[in-house]
Amino acid sequence: MVLGAISCPKRYVSYINETIKGLKTKNNFHIHSEAKWTKVCKKHLQLYIDLVNMFFDNQNLAFRCLIIPNKKALNHVKYNQTHDDWYYKMYFNMLKQMFSTNDLYNVYIDIKDTHSTEKAKKLNDVCCNNIYDFSHSIIKKIQPIRSNEVEIMQLVDILIGGVCYYNRFNDLKHITSPSKMTVIDVIRRRSGYMLTRSTLLKEPRFNIFVWKPDFYWED
Repeated sequence: MVLGAISCPKRYVSYINETIKGLKTKNNFHIHSEAKWTKVCKKHLQLYIDLVNMFFDNQNLAFRCLIIPNKKALNHVKYNQTHDDWYYKMYFNMLKQMFSTNDLYNVYIDIKDTHSTEKAKKLNDVCCNNIYDFSHSIIKKIQPIRSNEVEIMQLVDILIGGVCYYNRFNDLKHITSPSKMTVIDVIRRRSGYMLTRSTLLKEPRFNIFVWKPDFYWED
C-alpha cells in the first residue's frame, strides 16, 4: 500500500492543470478522461511518460509518499484502532513532513468513503496540532475531492501507482506490463532512487518513507 501527495504553490496550480490537459490533447487522450496508473498501456504510454517528465521538469512540484510494505503485519488490537483509524494515521505520517510554519496550506485528498469529510476534519486537527497551529491559520483546510476533477490529483495517482507497482513485485518475473515498467524506469531514472527504500527525511523533490509496524501516531 502506498499513500502519496504532490505539493504545489497555489499560484502555479492552474498552469500545472492546464499543462496536463495540454499533454492529454497532444497524445490524443480525451481531455475529460482521468489519467491514472490503472490505465497505463501501450496505446497511451507516451502520455504517461510525458506526465512523469513534466513532474520532474517542473521545480514547483514536489512528491512525498509513504510505503506500507506488508499490511498483514498490522496489529490494530494492540493500538486500539480500527483499520480506518490506522489509514488516516498513515495519512498524517505521510503529510506531516510536507508542512512548514513558513507557508500556508490547503490540502485536498481523494474521497475514500461517505465518512471522508469527518475523517478529513480529524486529520486536519491532528496535522495542525502537530505544528502548534491551534487556530488553523497555517493548515487552513483538508478537503476531500474527486481525483477525476483535478488534474494534479491524477499525477499523484500515477506516481503512487508506479512506486506501489514496483514495490509489490520484488521478483521481476511477476511483472507482466512492459508499459508500466517503462513508466517506472522513467520515474527511477529521473528521481535517482530505487523506489524501495526511504530517502533522506529532507529530500525535497521525491521523498519516500518506508513505514514499519512499530512506528505509529499518538494523538
